[in-house]
Amino acid sequence: MQTIYLLKDLAKVSGCSTHTLKYYLRMGLLKEIGRSKETNIRYFNDTTYERIKEIRQLQKENLTLKQIQEKLELKNV
Repeated sequence: MQTIYLLKDLAKVSGCSTHTLKYYLRMGLLKEIGRSKETNIRYFNDTTYERIKEIRQLQKENLTLKQIQEKLELKNV
C-alpha cells in the first residue's frame, strides 16, 4: 500500500526543505500525484520519495540539477 504525503511530510521524511521540493517541482524533477479541489493542497506518494532519493544520490555524484533533469528524462523515455 502506497503512503500519501503532503509537501511538509515529504520534506520531513526526505530531509529536503519545502523550498527545495517546490524548486524541484518547478523544474519538473518531481510531480504531484494530485491536488485537493477544496484546498489546492498537493499530494505525493512513495514514487515521489524514491525520486527524491535518486536526485540526492545523483547530486552526491556531482551532477548539476540540469544534468539530473536530463538523465531522468532519458530514463523515462
